[in-house]
Amino acid sequence: MGALLKLIDAALFIYFLFISIVAPLIDGQTCLPKHLYPSPVVELKTWYTNEYNDYLVSEKPHFFVGLVWLELLLQWPLSVASAYAIATGKSWLNTTCLMYGVSAFTSMVAILSELTLSTRASDQLLMMYYPFLGFALLALLRGLLTQSGKSMTIGKRPLLNRKKRA
Repeated sequence: MGALLKLIDAALFIYFLFISIVAPLIDGQTCLPKHLYPSPVVELKTWYTNEYNDYLVSEKPHFFVGLVWLELLLQWPLSVASAYAIATGKSWLNTTCLMYGVSAFTSMVAILSELTLSTRASDQLLMMYYPFLGFALLALLRGLLTQSGKSMTIGKRPLLNRKKRA
């Protein structure tokens, strides 16, 4: 289990680093003024929108803009914190992964439901979004796993060794 956990942490670390960069630079353009961004970053987003025919990014429906705000205000800080927690071995990694996973999974279900049910999305566009659903699920599951060999603690005594009080 320890090797699998390390593999999951390595994959999530790369993913969280990616999100830490992409969320404010690319996704932020959906709801923030374009003059805040350098022209190469704006051109990259324009290229993506045209290449993948991402109508959510180009049309900016209200629910999508709301989900981008959720990403910028909640998911982005959690991804930065989770990357830091993985790199430094912090004990609160499970909490940040669980919070990120639940939020991102919920957002991706809404986005993928729109893409699938509208029949406007190409297979290429769906293949761009599905990995984010997978990583959200992986983060959620990582949040539910505990480190092997470590006991949970509350206060100063281990949770498992506490005596019940009547």
